[in-house]
Amino acid sequence: MNSKSEDTKYLLKLFFLLIIIILLIRVVLNPSLSLKSAKDGILIWLNILLPSLLPFFIISEILIGFGFVDFIGKLLKPLMKPLFNVPGEGAFPLTMSMLSGYPVGAKLTSRLREKNLITKEEGNRLICFSSTSGPLFMLGAVSIGMLGDSSLIPLIIIPHYLSILVLGLFIGSFNAKDKYVKIDNKSGNLWQEIQDTYFSWLKTKKSIGSLITSSVKESMDSILIIGGLVIFYSVLVETLFNINLIQKIIIDFSNFLSMDSQLIKGIIVGFFEMTTGCKNIAEANINIMYKILAINFVIGWSGISVHSQALSFINNTDLNGKLYIISKFFHGLLSSAFGFVLYSYKFRNYIQPAFFNNIQLYSKFHLLNWLSLVLNSIKLVLMLNLYILLLSILIYLFSKKLKEKY
Repeated sequence: MNSKSEDTKYLLKLFFLLIIIILLIRVVLNPSLSLKSAKDGILIWLNILLPSLLPFFIISEILIGFGFVDFIGKLLKPLMKPLFNVPGEGAFPLTMSMLSGYPVGAKLTSRLREKNLITKEEGNRLICFSSTSGPLFMLGAVSIGMLGDSSLIPLIIIPHYLSILVLGLFIGSFNAKDKYVKIDNKSGNLWQEIQDTYFSWLKTKKSIGSLITSSVKESMDSILIIGGLVIFYSVLVETLFNINLIQKIIIDFSNFLSMDSQLIKGIIVGFFEMTTGCKNIAEANINIMYKILAINFVIGWSGISVHSQALSFINNTDLNGKLYIISKFFHGLLSSAFGFVLYSYKFRNYIQPAFFNNIQLYSKFHLLNWLSLVLNSIKLVLMLNLYILLLSILIYLFSKKLKEKY
């Protein structure tokens, strides 16, 4: 068994080495294409990921250091434990990911494990359903920018989030005996919980200044890793799919299956890089339903590029990266299935527009847009955490009333 596992790892390393060698040869033969694709990757990172994700990372790190996540974890345990078989702290990465997108969920789950706020088993369950795409990408970039029709938004966003919740409920059913353990609130009231959290933070003996400094450092390290991976996969995808042999294989394969070659290319590209894959699928000359099914799978799967970003955080812990990748595959399948059901029920008579408003995304750096995105991201993360806090308090008070009643 170990021998087979070692052979598989060896073959994967060999395959990856072969791709790197091909990439290096193509970079030497066609440097202009490599520079263009690298520039596109830098612009995506600079214009979108850096201003959108950095505030989430920094503020999240500060809140974890202050004990905010531990506090809401105590309050949300009556909800998260019965539903998903994870502690209340699991609501933090799940909610933040659903609002901000990849790879925030994986990053925050890994940090919770590093801080020992969750166990290894809880972390493995949580990592499988706390990683989602963000609504801004699905609404703005895909529905409006690529498909050119805002009425298609429900076909993409509802299946994506519904499938992750179903996946979470299914994964939470394992070791179900842990779900229904009696939840005891050691402290008598909400004020006592706040005091316990405050005293726990005091015990860390960490000043506010050092906490902010370490949070910024940790967040900058994370965002630079993400930027490097985005640039690498931008070059990889553009370079590989401009090889004549690969283009010919895609065309022959599409002819064999009697499918549009652009759709096949989009799915294959989407296996590596989500945004480019969705763009190629949107440009395919096929029925809108097949576009939606393929796009939903690619967004749910998220691509090797996003997996690499997530694994860069997961591998710093004892969490199982294979479980994460398997769960993303099923996330993609469920998203397509729910998209098909919703299309059949609600959009069967949908008429596809003859004209698509293809927005040119990430083409230039605009300082005002960048600053606006940073400010909006800060507002979003602060409002989101306020919402989580208020919801946690309401759930805590409601659960206490139920206990007193029964």
